[in-house]
Amino acid sequence: MPARSKDAPGTPWSRPERPRREQPALSRAQIVAEALAILDSDGIEALSMRKLGARLNAGATSMYTHVANKDELLALAVDEVFGKIWIPAVTDTNPADWRATVAECAGSVRQVILRHPWMVSVIGDLGLVYFGPNWMRLSEALLTFLEAAGFTPMEASDAMRALLGYVIGTASVEASWLSALARHGREEQGWMDELLPAIIEATRDFPRLHRLYTTDANGVTDGSRDSGFTNGIRLILDGIEATRQARPTS
Repeated sequence: MPARSKDAPGTPWSRPERPRREQPALSRAQIVAEALAILDSDGIEALSMRKLGARLNAGATSMYTHVANKDELLALAVDEVFGKIWIPAVTDTNPADWRATVAECAGSVRQVILRHPWMVSVIGDLGLVYFGPNWMRLSEALLTFLEAAGFTPMEASDAMRALLGYVIGTASVEASWLSALARHGREEQGWMDELLPAIIEATRDFPRLHRLYTTDANGVTDGSRDSGFTNGIRLILDGIEATRQARPTS
């Protein structure tokens, strides 16, 4: 993921808030907090600047004094959520046990996305979200920790990109799946039990896929998603470690 100073031009975090003239005073933090409440309770389709202004008892002019547009508001909301991610610190973790620490951080990123599934609709479209202070704080912490564990700066950067790319991609698919279940009012295991016969039939001409679905009859459940994610992290960390071990010695 890209890393850039929080003072980069064009980001909502680098632009100072304008003087507040409305009474009672309205802040950007209040706007973002109320937007998050709407997003978490009703989803991204329910968020509009007009609805948000009504809930804050503020007019459009007051809203746009603090937030330029809805995309900027969503970027601010996403970074606010990123602030809930557990971040490793070299001072209170053991760099020698870097795998466990990195895996814990990856799991925290996944859980944050699963708790806020509306994020799936925007984290791939709004490049601004990767220039927010909370995401850059996470990136900086991971780079610092990996370098303390013995990785070169470039190795640490490549490892972080591979890891976070996997976590965000996997968690986004999971969040979309769970959102679909919620929309249909379905329970995960029950829906998979109903779908499995059709899936098995559809994969008959694809022997390896067919074998997967006939030998793993449990389908996609909360437990299998957890174990699948953990196995994926292990494979990535194995690759990262193997790359470091293959580094030419001077």
